Amino acid sequence: MTIFLQVAAISCLGCICYQDFKQRSVYWFLFPIAAILLGLIHFRYLDTHVFGLYVFLNLFIVSTIVFLLFAYTKYIKKQKFLNISFGLGDMLFFYAFSIGFPTLTFIILFVFSIFFSLLSFLIFKKNMVYKTVPLAGYQSLFLIFVIMFSILHKSPSLYNL
Repeated sequence: MTIFLQVAAISCLGCICYQDFKQRSVYWFLFPIAAILLGLIHFRYLDTHVFGLYVFLNLFIVSTIVFLLFAYTKYIKKQKFLNISFGLGDMLFFYAFSIGFPTLTFIILFVFSIFFSLLSFLIFKKNMVYKTVPLAGYQSLFLIFVIMFSILHKSPSLYNL
């Protein structure tokens, strides 16, 4: 059952990645599907109360990050926030991502996915049609690599922290 959920999650993340790279626009329904699939994988490894605590903490962390980005954009840079400085799809992906992992794993994966996105964008920006960062796409690609690595190499579980 878990492998089926992982393959479904990889497929959904692949669709997000492809659409974000190709059009800088992702169908909205892919984010709740990704959240549900990642959440089900996460839930299979944990007690209900622990799962709820991790999801709450992760959602709080993401909400704090989004609020700080909003405040910085609006009050310091004096720009519009959504779809100018930060895409709605990127924000929805942050929330979907937050449901999929225990808090410590989430923080580590989230930070490294941001670094991966930045580095990838800097390397490939000359070849890109759009000059904006496909953040949800890069983070999806990073999660695909992480999930595939954990499946193929029987690495320690991402959920046992």
